[in-house]
Amino acid sequence: MVGGEEAFQAYLGRRGLKKTRQRDAIVREFVKARRHITAEDLHRTVARRHPAIGLVTVYRTLRLLEGAGLAKERRFGKTESCYEPVLGVGHHDHLICTACGGIFEFENVEIEGLQDRVASQHGFLIQDHKLEMYGICRECRKRGERRRR
Repeated sequence: MVGGEEAFQAYLGRRGLKKTRQRDAIVREFVKARRHITAEDLHRTVARRHPAIGLVTVYRTLRLLEGAGLAKERRFGKTESCYEPVLGVGHHDHLICTACGGIFEFENVEIEGLQDRVASQHGFLIQDHKLEMYGICRECRKRGERRRR
């Protein structure tokens, strides 16, 4: 999320909100994570260097990042919400492993085209969408196969 910290500061300025060291630390760690991350995991990471930062502050900052268009909340299946950086990231879909919880991102032009055609056939204008496929990843399948032997 190159430029994410600067974009966030500009967003805060437009909203008349203050730049704080706590927000800076949270945004810095979120940007550095470069993956789907729960608020709790982000809090644990931030708290190693800044123990005074509370979980509520992390949640509030994540909401601000969403408002700024720099993060997107995702809920995969029955799991807790996680957040992914979206600045400079094109549309992508997800494969979610139900065994290990791994999240694998992918892009597929054919799937996107098919979705556009289906929407068009129904006179529908897509504003946003998500595709999530649930199953067992290669590594979990290998571990399962080894256990059966």
